[in-house]
Amino acid sequence: MPPTTILFFFAFLFLSLASCAPPPAFPPTSPSHDRATLFIRSRCNLTRYPDLCFSSLSSYAAAVGGSSPELARVAANVTLARLRGLRAHVSALRRAGAVRGRAAAALRDCSEQLGDAADQVCQTYDELRGVEELVGMEVAWRVSNAQTWMSAALTNEESCSDGFREAAAASAYGAGSGVDVKTDICSRVRRVKQYTSNALALVNSLVGGR
Repeated sequence: MPPTTILFFFAFLFLSLASCAPPPAFPPTSPSHDRATLFIRSRCNLTRYPDLCFSSLSSYAAAVGGSSPELARVAANVTLARLRGLRAHVSALRRAGAVRGRAAAALRDCSEQLGDAADQVCQTYDELRGVEELVGMEVAWRVSNAQTWMSAALTNEESCSDGFREAAAASAYGAGSGVDVKTDICSRVRRVKQYTSNALALVNSLVGGR
C-alpha cells in the first residue's frame, strides 16, 4: 500500500473513532474546577438519578466548565460507552452459546437493539455538537432532534429488557453456574437506562435555557 494511502486510511480511522469519543477526565487544578463541579452538581439535580449523574460526570468538570450543552454531550458519550460495554457482554454470551430457544432469540434481538441505541446516542451527540454557536430556531431544532434520538435509545433499551421478560423460560450461563441470563441482562440494562435517562434529562434542560 502506498504511503499516501496509508496516511489517508489512518486519518479516516482517527476521525471515525473521535466522532463520539468521550473527552478525557481532568484532575482538579484551580478554583474554576470547583465552580465547574458545583455547576455539574446543580445540573445533575435535574435528573432522575442525581448521584449517579454526578459520580459519572464530575471527573469531566474542567472540560465542561459552565456549559450545559457540553455537559449534555459528555453525558451522551458516557452513556455511549456504557451501551457499547453492555453490547459486548451480550455478544460474548451469544458466542458462548449461553442460552437456547426463546432466550437465545431475546439475546439476539437485544444485541441489535443495543446497537441501534448506541447509534442513536451517537446521533444525539452529533446534534448537540456546536450548538452554542447557533441562534434562534436552529438551536431549538437541533435540541429537539437530540431529544428524539435519546428518547429512541431509551426505547430500544427497554425493548431489550421486555424481550427477556417475555421469554418462556429462564436459562443459565452454563452447567452448574446458577446464573440466570435473563436476570443478569435485565439488571445490566436497568443500569444503562439510568445513564440514558440522565443524559436525556440534561438534553431536556437545554430547552428554554433551564
